Amino acid sequence: MTNGTGRDGLRIAFFGDSFTQGVGDPEFRGWAGRVMTDCWADLASGPAAVTVFNLGVRRQTSADVRVRLHGEARVRRQPGADHRLVLSVGSNDATEEDGRPRVAPRDCLENVAALLDGARGLGFAPLVVGPPPVVGSGAAHLERLLELAEGIAGVCAGRGVPFADVTRELAADRIWRAEALAGDGAHPGAGGYRRLADLVLRGGFREWLTGHRETGRAEGAQDGAGAEEGAGTAGPA
Repeated sequence: MTNGTGRDGLRIAFFGDSFTQGVGDPEFRGWAGRVMTDCWADLASGPAAVTVFNLGVRRQTSADVRVRLHGEARVRRQPGADHRLVLSVGSNDATEEDGRPRVAPRDCLENVAALLDGARGLGFAPLVVGPPPVVGSGAAHLERLLELAEGIAGVCAGRGVPFADVTRELAADRIWRAEALAGDGAHPGAGGYRRLADLVLRGGFREWLTGHRETGRAEGAQDGAGAEEGAGTAGPA
């Protein structure tokens, strides 16, 4: 296992929207907290050398995350650490406002590419989790989101970035749907986030966390990697 190297061990930042933030979970762990808990025993460095940042922000699109990634990731670098970044965007991008998606699919894919390049430019090895479905937004939203997830997977494949595909399975998942519909139509409870965490783990998260380390650039990383460009407005997830 390669994490735990350097004086500050592993630093992992989760960027995304309210699903990443874990909105609706009465345990306040969401899927990010659950996957880290499940992987805890696999980490070589021990708890004191692992720092987790949940940087999910409710209602944010890929454009919003692109604006803030550079500054928020840069200040969380530490010389000698193993830096990781988990990205999950798209659910808000596909939400319609004034008869069209908040972020056009092509622009979303451009944002994801810029975010991945920006993360690497700052010395963070990335992994992407597909966009969770907003159950209450109906079939049209799901169709847009499935197409978007496929496009995001292609961006990841072209850059050699691991991608955990979760959208279609969550849309059909009984627990995810029931908990979301019992709440605000978007966010599940503890059971739904458990199902999402399981899909992320099945998608290779543990293997990426314990066995994948790109050459770190935290001490000499470039600050202008394009991740701070672009702007957006804010939506339901």
